[in-house]
Amino acid sequence: MISEVIVQLSTEQQFRAAVDRLAPMGNEEARRWLDEQFTVLECEPLRPSGKVLLADKVLVVAREAGERRLSDEAWFQTYARAAHAVLGRPVIKVDVAAMTVSY
Repeated sequence: MISEVIVQLSTEQQFRAAVDRLAPMGNEEARRWLDEQFTVLECEPLRPSGKVLLADKVLVVAREAGERRLSDEAWFQTYARAAHAVLGRPVIKVDVAAMTVSY
């Protein structure tokens, strides 16, 4: 089964990671890593209530990471492993321009 994380910044710019070829990340480790990145990147919750769903966190971290971090292969592979671990879906597409996460 193919496991992949795709981050689309724009119609011309896309980043892909074949997660099935990477070492798996545990759910707790993935949550901690995403929490840390959410703080380091100074992300803001998407919802007015302040509640942050895991899919929202994956989306906002990708948005704030931008091309610079997403282009860093080590960072992007860790991001992909974390997204895969917390969302638990084989194929995850994060469309930053449309602000959506699809499976």
